[in-house]
Amino acid sequence: MPTVLRLISSMATKALLADLVSLYQTQNPDVRVQVESVGGVDAAKRVQAGENFDGVVLASDAIEKLITSGHVLAGSRVDLVLSGVAVAVPAGQTAPDISTEAALKAAILAAPSLGYSTGPSGVQLAKQFEVWGITEQIQDRIVQAKPGVPVGALIAQGEVALGFQQLSEMRGVAGITVLGPLPEAVQITTTFSGSVAASSTQTEAVRALLAFWASPACQTLKEEHGMQAA
Repeated sequence: MPTVLRLISSMATKALLADLVSLYQTQNPDVRVQVESVGGVDAAKRVQAGENFDGVVLASDAIEKLITSGHVLAGSRVDLVLSGVAVAVPAGQTAPDISTEAALKAAILAAPSLGYSTGPSGVQLAKQFEVWGITEQIQDRIVQAKPGVPVGALIAQGEVALGFQQLSEMRGVAGITVLGPLPEAVQITTTFSGSVAASSTQTEAVRALLAFWASPACQTLKEEHGMQAA
């Protein structure tokens, strides 16, 4: 009987994990890895509610909260990737300049609608708006994507004129133009980590999986998905 591992992750790593699973299973044919990807907030809630998983892949701060609450095993966290935020507009729309912090701020103030996620990038972006002192000016124009709904889809549908999300979630979305990453001065980098769920009865198998995903063998795949090895 093959070993079956059930994992839950946020949407930001969905496409990457699909490829990482395939690579791992090619080398470990006796292991079956099943990953369910949902909004990060919902994923954490389901783990906290006691749903049985073998492993959890979320932003590192979310993993740390689950360690504190005892829902994932202390000492099992493995940092997998570093993921930056990109900016996109509907395809065919004039591309604003976002090359500097000042240009990005101006583009945000000029945009008729703005979109970001409920995930860590959205939280940090909202804090940046506060630092700039523009929150009140743009509040009525913000469209926050529901958990599990990609910002790219809202951009493609015309609901958002200027959208922000992990580059990995923007790549390959039809109907949008990715302008590029946030300027380095205000780039938001999220570390996504894996950990062994406290409910798992196959802890060593999960540790072996995460160790492989963190190894140099997976670096190229991570870069192909717009991320860097952690």
